[in-house]
Amino acid sequence: MFERGSRYEAVPDATYETSDGRTIRYKTLRIVPAPGGALGFTVRQDERLDRVAFATMRDGRLWWRVADAGLAIDPDALVAEPGVVIAIPAPGR
Repeated sequence: MFERGSRYEAVPDATYETSDGRTIRYKTLRIVPAPGGALGFTVRQDERLDRVAFATMRDGRLWWRVADAGLAIDPDALVAEPGVVIAIPAPGR
């Protein structure tokens, strides 16, 4: 259901049985790991998380790792203000 490397790849599946007998598969709650071993990245004007992920991890699809490291509820808020230093997860984290 999710591509390899997705933040939901390792989240366990669960099922729910409806009153009419249908079975619905879903992902359980994803627990965001505590940040640790982070590096710093200075936000530039008009920055985007996918570009930050590409610049630091060489894969723009890993933007969610930057959001997790910054404990972001609104990921876009991490890059809204130029000059702010945001956390980037260290390799292997």
